[in-house]
Amino acid sequence: MVGIPRLVVAAPASGGGKTTVATGLMAAFSARGLAVSPHKVGPDYIDPGYHSLATGRPGRNLDPYLTSEELIGPLFLHGAAGADIAVVEGVMGLYDGAVGQGDFASTAHVAKLLRAPVVLVVDASSAARSIAAVVHGFMTFDSGSEGRVRLGGVILNRIGSDRHEEICREAVEALGVPVLGVLRRHDGIATPSRHLGLIPVAERHADAVETVARLGGLIAETCDLDALLELAHGAPPLTVRPWSAGDAVEAGPGRPVVAVAGGPAFTFGYAEQVELLRAAGAEVVTFDPLREERLPEGAGGLVIGGGFPEVYASELAANRALLAEVGRFSGAVYAECAGLLYLTKALDGVPLAGVVDASAEMTARLTLGYRSAVAVADSVVARAGERVRGHEFHRTAVTPGRGGVAAWQWSTEGAEGFVQGTLLASYLHLHWAGTPWFARRFADACGRT
Repeated sequence: MVGIPRLVVAAPASGGGKTTVATGLMAAFSARGLAVSPHKVGPDYIDPGYHSLATGRPGRNLDPYLTSEELIGPLFLHGAAGADIAVVEGVMGLYDGAVGQGDFASTAHVAKLLRAPVVLVVDASSAARSIAAVVHGFMTFDSGSEGRVRLGGVILNRIGSDRHEEICREAVEALGVPVLGVLRRHDGIATPSRHLGLIPVAERHADAVETVARLGGLIAETCDLDALLELAHGAPPLTVRPWSAGDAVEAGPGRPVVAVAGGPAFTFGYAEQVELLRAAGAEVVTFDPLREERLPEGAGGLVIGGGFPEVYASELAANRALLAEVGRFSGAVYAECAGLLYLTKALDGVPLAGVVDASAEMTARLTLGYRSAVAVADSVVARAGERVRGHEFHRTAVTPGRGGVAAWQWSTEGAEGFVQGTLLASYLHLHWAGTPWFARRFADACGRT
C-alpha cells in the first residue's frame, strides 16, 4: 500500500476558480518546502503547464476515458513518487463526465478512484446564504455504487465584504462542512486567455512565473494551509502498484532517435508518451520548429503533438529550411491536431510543410469531445480495426485533397485523418498510457526507416 497525502480541487461549474485555487495551493505548498505532485483531471494540456511551474514537476493528467479506471491509481502514484503531497485539479463541474455516461471520467469519478477528499471552490458572487444549498446539493447528490464523494471542505470565492463572508461561512459551516479559505472579488489574478483557453506557459514564461508566484501568495494569505494539509493526510493508502513505462512496454532492438516537436507552437502532450518511447528503446530529442532549421541528427521518427500553429503560422512558414527537411523526411511520423495542421499544404493561406494533401483554416466552431475511434488502416501505431479512445479539441477544419487513406473513423459521417506510408496525422489526441504498445510499434517503425 502506498500513502500519498492528496486533495482534489473541484467546483460546481467551469469558471468557478479551480485553476486559481489548485495552482495557488501547489505554489503555496511548494513555498513551504514540500514536494508537490501536480495532476489534472481530463484531457487538458494547458493547466498542467502552470502546475509544473508551481511545483517543478511534470503536470500529469488523470483521465479514465482515455486510459482506464484501473490505470488512474497507478498513474497517480507514478506521478506522485517521492512527493510530500499531491494536488489534483478537477475538470468542469464536479459531476461532469463523458457525455451520456453519468459521472464517468468526471472529477467525482477520479476522486473516488483515488479515495481523495474534495475541496469545493464555490463562486459566492451572486448569492449569500443560498450558497449552503449549493454545497448541500453537492454533498448529497452522489449515490454511485463506488460510494459517495468525500467533501472535505469549501473555499468561498469572489466574496464581496466582511458581512458577505460572515453570512456565507455561517450557512456552510452549519452543514458541518469547514470553510478552508475565502477569496475576495478583487483577489482574482487574471491569466491571459484566447480561443482554446489559457495561453500556454511556453508562450509567456516570464509572466507565467510571476502569475504563479502571485497565486501562491494569494492562497497562502486567504486559505488555511494547515487545515488543508491535515485534510490531505487523512486520505487512506492506495492498494495498487505505481505505473511504470518499463512494465507497460518492452524495449525493442536498436536505439532509434525520435524527434519530438516542442516550443511555444507545440505544447500539448502527455508526459507518459515520451516515457513510453524511451522504455521502448528510443532516444527522444525535443526540438523547436519555430527556431531550429534542422531535425535532430539521425532522427528516424518524428512526433508532432498539439498546440497553436494557427497563432504561429507565419513564423513556422518562415522557417523554410525545416519545412523542406520535414517534406523530405522518410522516417516514421505521428502527428496530432496541431501536428496535422503543420503537415498540410497551408493554414489560412500560409504555406506549410505540404506533406499531407490537404489545406486548413480557422473556423468559428469549437470542435470538442471524447471520441471512440476505430483504425481504418494499418499505421505506424495502430492496426486496422483496433479501437482507441481519444479527444478532439480545435477550431480549425481540414479540407483533404483527392484520394488517400483515412486514419480513424468515429461516426457515420465519415473517416478522419491521414495514413500514408509511415505517416499518421489526425485531429485525434491519444493518451498512450492507454495503448502502450503504440510506443513499441512506433519505435520499431523508426528503426526500419
